[in-house]
Amino acid sequence: MSDFHGSVSPPSPREPGRTPPPRTRATGLRQRLAELRGPEVAARALDARALAALAANPGCRRRAILDGAGVNKAALASALGSPSAFGQSQFALTRGNAFEAKVKADGGAELLRLVHRALAPGTEPPHEASVPDLSAIGPEGRTARTALALREAVEAPGTWTLLDHPMLALDVAGSPAFLEPDAVVVHPDGSWSVVEIKSFPMLDGSADPAKVGAAARQAAVYVLALEEVAARLEAPPRVHHRVVLVCPKDFSNQPTASAVDVRKQRAVTRRQLARLTRLEEIADALPEGVCFSPELPAEELAAAVACVPATYAPECLSACELAFHCRDRARAADVVTTLGRPVRAELGALTTVTDVLAAARGESGDPDDPAVAALRRAARLRAEALGGTRAEVAVCR
Repeated sequence: MSDFHGSVSPPSPREPGRTPPPRTRATGLRQRLAELRGPEVAARALDARALAALAANPGCRRRAILDGAGVNKAALASALGSPSAFGQSQFALTRGNAFEAKVKADGGAELLRLVHRALAPGTEPPHEASVPDLSAIGPEGRTARTALALREAVEAPGTWTLLDHPMLALDVAGSPAFLEPDAVVVHPDGSWSVVEIKSFPMLDGSADPAKVGAAARQAAVYVLALEEVAARLEAPPRVHHRVVLVCPKDFSNQPTASAVDVRKQRAVTRRQLARLTRLEEIADALPEGVCFSPELPAEELAAAVACVPATYAPECLSACELAFHCRDRARAADVVTTLGRPVRAELGALTTVTDVLAAARGESGDPDDPAVAALRRAARLRAEALGGTRAEVAVCR
């Protein structure tokens, strides 16, 4: 499981006669995020799934600060009275873990065979592989151990290396996120590839496009993090833009693999992450004493959440635990974002549903505005189609 480190390191004993060093900006941010989360609340892990969803909605400051602070949004949504239906069932998690264990059995022999078949079918098949121990203390230690294992694998060409659940780091809005892919494979030529193991079936060589798309966006986050590790080496190895997606074949439990090109998802995710407002700016704009601990009274918690602007869209229902709460607030505010991003983009300066209806009826709006003109034309056509009176049609004109 991935981890997101947002807690404060314990202070070291102060030596007599020495002035303590000034607090760095990074330390100050971590302490501020811990205060927002709640002093006694453990940080929630920020995994690649959440990071991909965050990148898909970079304008939402609410999700950025809550994820950055490690707030448990599912517990927060329940405390606000809008429990989330987002997430995987326990049955799906158990089935996925069992399938992953089957794929990685015998030192990953089957997994390497699938990677070879998907990415390098014309080369010598793997007969044996190195599986380094990646255990270390804390996410920072595991990240360093993973980087060391990758460098050692590059320095020993001609062999296959399998990194089981490595730890990668990626900067998100000025704060580090620690990510844990299912596996990373180092090829004999020194190149690296990401492996994603999913429990949804691949029927006749293809899987559910929506699920494959979600897996590709998640894998693109791992590729970005892996590219940062590669860039720090003297001779940066190639990171494959095609990731290996391993799924059950048809209705059996036998694994099969397919190479998925994530260049588009990688480019979009990189661009969207770069647009995220830095956490310092969001935190500095909040009132003093704001806290998102689910243990607070519902009224106080709702006021704290309302301090951070949200950018709700219907897509949030399948990607964010706070979607129901944000949808209720967006509907109460009558904003057009509840109708979806494409609709919002077409309406220009019209930001509320009331404004849209008034413009369509000819009660307000600039007739030269393309959005207003289109709304009035649509209202006129609707009235004519429904057999409206001439007066009703005239109003729409």
